[in-house]
Amino acid sequence: MTTDISVSRWDPSIGHGQEIIDEFEYDGGNSSSRLFERSRIKALAVVVEFCRSNSSRLWTGTLVQSPLVAGDMTSTEGYELIKKGVDIEVPGLDVYYDKVVIELRDERESVQKKTFQKWVNSHLVRVGCRISDLYVDMRDGKQLIKLLEVLSGERLPRPTKGKMRIHCLENVDKALQFLREQRVHLENMGSHDIVDGNPRLSLGLIWTIILRFQIQDITIEETDNKETKSAKDALLLWCQMKTAGYNNVNVRNFTTSWRDGLAFNAIIHKHRPDLIQFDKLHRSNPMHNLNNAFNVAEEKLGLTKLLDAEDIAVDHPDEKSIITYVVTYYHYFSKMKQETVQGKRIGKVVGIAMENDKMMQEYESLTSDLLQWIERTIEALGDRTFANSLEGVRQQLIQFANYRTVEKPPKFVEKGNLEVLLFTLQSRMRAANQKPYTPREGKMIHDINRAWERLEKSEHERELALREELIRQEKLEQLAARFNRKAQMRETWLSENQRLVSQDNFGFDLAAVEAAAKKHEAIETDIFAYEERVQAVVAVCSELQAERYHDMERVCARRDNVLRLWAYLLELLRARRARLELSLQLQQNFQEMLYILDSMEEIKMRLLTDDYGKHLMGVEDLLQKHALVEADINVLGERVK
Repeated sequence: MTTDISVSRWDPSIGHGQEIIDEFEYDGGNSSSRLFERSRIKALAVVVEFCRSNSSRLWTGTLVQSPLVAGDMTSTEGYELIKKGVDIEVPGLDVYYDKVVIELRDERESVQKKTFQKWVNSHLVRVGCRISDLYVDMRDGKQLIKLLEVLSGERLPRPTKGKMRIHCLENVDKALQFLREQRVHLENMGSHDIVDGNPRLSLGLIWTIILRFQIQDITIEETDNKETKSAKDALLLWCQMKTAGYNNVNVRNFTTSWRDGLAFNAIIHKHRPDLIQFDKLHRSNPMHNLNNAFNVAEEKLGLTKLLDAEDIAVDHPDEKSIITYVVTYYHYFSKMKQETVQGKRIGKVVGIAMENDKMMQEYESLTSDLLQWIERTIEALGDRTFANSLEGVRQQLIQFANYRTVEKPPKFVEKGNLEVLLFTLQSRMRAANQKPYTPREGKMIHDINRAWERLEKSEHERELALREELIRQEKLEQLAARFNRKAQMRETWLSENQRLVSQDNFGFDLAAVEAAAKKHEAIETDIFAYEERVQAVVAVCSELQAERYHDMERVCARRDNVLRLWAYLLELLRARRARLELSLQLQQNFQEMLYILDSMEEIKMRLLTDDYGKHLMGVEDLLQKHALVEADINVLGERVK
């Protein structure tokens, strides 16, 4: 494969210190001639600076074989000619030029080696390996195979055991063959170059791997012309987009644009403004800026510090090293963005799943609560222990009506909401290609509907029972009212009769007493006939007691009072009869005493007569009469006794 990259060429027609960017096809970094060319170009710029700084000494030198000699012109003229590309031989210039080229090349290779070695270790650490020398540790091919496995995620042929050269060549060849299968163009490179530790080709191989696995997939499509940039241009454009708007940051290339360190800080600040205080950075302090960015990237972002500040803060930093390091920023922040986007997607999916779980839990919870409420309500409605009073039953009817109008309607709405919730949940899961949620047995909609039907049946039965109990309590109240009326009438009648039989106005003669006795007999007849009515009160009380009337204590107390009055009346009646009989007996005795007294007066008058008889017959007749008188006196004596 080939990858387009940019390099800086020095042009004598451009002022000192300026650069132009030429685009050319880079062959994977394997050509030593191109490496040398890059070093020579840079060295030529250094030579010009050498000539200018030593012009007073060079232009006074001796004649050298050249179309133009230094001694024939001033220092300024000679310097201008060199800048224009005119061949002028200056004493010591060739030696100095070769020395500078070698130094620059070695310097660049040293920086690249250090950068590439850190980059390799940053990936080998995933499999618990590391290298200490890029040229030496890659020779056996084993670390190279592990590196390619880490980068590609594929399994390469197992390395050949052994440390002989043939084994190393075989392992390296496996790695190179894998790269060729990945359509990586390896020009003028063989396994023996790597096994021999050729520095330039070793660096070229690593650079090729970096291009293939780290840079090649970077593409940014311009919205204006719909052209897709090359990998390097895409990376450069990405850097420009991320650093746009930052003061003193103008990314034009992967060399001098990064020397002051502000570009590194700007990229980090763009993505993580909490890590960099960009306003406090100054272009005049490049070492601080570079170290700040490198340290933050390593400590906060976990990016291996591939470069040192001293490698960047030079006139011409190494382009490959900077690209290698910058691409780690690109991959890290691109991954962070992808993870953010993916995280949002996953978060959305997880959110939907969590919301579905929440809806399932809500359905389970609401279903359990509703079913429990239904069962509790059915049990409460099935309770037939009613209040034992008319007012209590009325209150229970009010509570039942309140249940129907206040408590039950929200539960009916909740039942409907459960059906909507389940339908919504199942629709959401079908839309997400998931198996629709099915409630477990006992918590399905038809289970809820059956429970609700049982609730309404219990509700109807409860209403009927309450109505029946209300009618029963009304009848009991009517019966109690009748009992009260009867008891009141009995108490009044008994009290009046008690006053009647308590009076002893029998009269003062036998006739009056006899009349009172007849009247008493009539009173007794009426009172004894009233016993049936008293027993009627007892019967009503017994009926109330049998029906468990709530105010039985008062009813029984009044019944007992009626019975007490009745018993007291009978007692008074018996006592009055006894007194009346005694009075009648007394009047009869008085009447007998009067009769005896009259009889005694009559006998006395008969005994006081002086007629004793004038003859025997008369005396005998008087004796007979006198015997009769004595007999009458004896009879009176007995009556007196």
